[in-house]
Amino acid sequence: MKEENQRAQRPLIALALPDLRVGGAEVVNAALAQEFLSRGLHVDLVTAWATMDEAVQTPEQARRVTLGVKRTREILFPFVRYLRAERPDAVVASLWPLTTICVLAHQLSGVRARMAVWQHNTLSIQYDDRGPGHRALLRTTLAYECRGADLCVAVSGGVADDLAALSGATRDKFAVVHNPLLHRTSEAADEEAAEKIWEGWRGPRIITVGRFKAQKNHPLLIRAFKKLLATRDARLLILGDGPLFSETAALVRRENLTDKVLMPGAALDPGPYYRSADLFAFSSDYEGFGNVIVEALSCGLPVVSTDCKSGPAEILENGRYGRLVPVGDVDALAAALLDSLNAKHDKEALKRRAQDFAPERIADQFLRLLLPQSFGADAG
Repeated sequence: MKEENQRAQRPLIALALPDLRVGGAEVVNAALAQEFLSRGLHVDLVTAWATMDEAVQTPEQARRVTLGVKRTREILFPFVRYLRAERPDAVVASLWPLTTICVLAHQLSGVRARMAVWQHNTLSIQYDDRGPGHRALLRTTLAYECRGADLCVAVSGGVADDLAALSGATRDKFAVVHNPLLHRTSEAADEEAAEKIWEGWRGPRIITVGRFKAQKNHPLLIRAFKKLLATRDARLLILGDGPLFSETAALVRRENLTDKVLMPGAALDPGPYYRSADLFAFSSDYEGFGNVIVEALSCGLPVVSTDCKSGPAEILENGRYGRLVPVGDVDALAAALLDSLNAKHDKEALKRRAQDFAPERIADQFLRLLLPQSFGADAG
């Protein structure tokens, strides 16, 4: 009885993901878990599987639950068993198609948890090359999950628009809750390591942070950077890893930029690297939000970004807090990089903008939507 009373006073929220490898959705789920815990809630981080290369840490007071399956489609009945055994008060499932399967599991379980699905990318673009059969599957499953979920959340207005178009649901079905800015604490050694990466270069420093995959379009940034070099000497730091790392390094060599483009790999805490730079560049073809833009702003770093769907324009308020250029336009990106290096910037204003995405604000907004009886009316 005592345990039941504690649960009544401290709801359990289950956050469901495929795994905890480094990625935007995984990182922000862990951050929200920490915020929920700080408010006295119980949190389970539920993943389909565990891998050796997981880098996202489970918050100390949260419980990690691994369902022990190898494929997303195998999660259905293990998740049904989890729901019946633990009876969470709310479930937040991230990343399609896991979201659809979790909605089905929720319905099969008969558990009265509030079911939320949280999408982190513009799915119509992410899966555009999969063919008509896959698009039909995407539309059908999204329509099903939108009908079955109690709450549909998108990380940006653009993602919400995309989900409405794909699912056939009305736009007001989707709440927009932006990703939270992550609070990190860096040591002096971290700052020294970031400075060392620049190899003593004291001129203009440009940084980008992101996995080496087609979506990020690092070749566009590298070619724009080469055009910039015709006018002004500089260095470009690309922080990250991923499947296209070797291919991108080969491009750097072909462009004769090995002494000017630095590719040291990934860093769990990019903060010191932001602070060591003069300008942040973002060259994606599409995004769900663009967490790294907020991170750069929080360090007072000016931003130049492609105006891709979706996120950058919302974060930068259509150019108020940074430069936006057309997707795929090498000349426009090169010109914006040069202009931003030459311009004066109000770094304190950039830092204040980043605080609009403070994790405590985002967590409160999420909880008002997720547990309205406990945390007040819909945040809107």
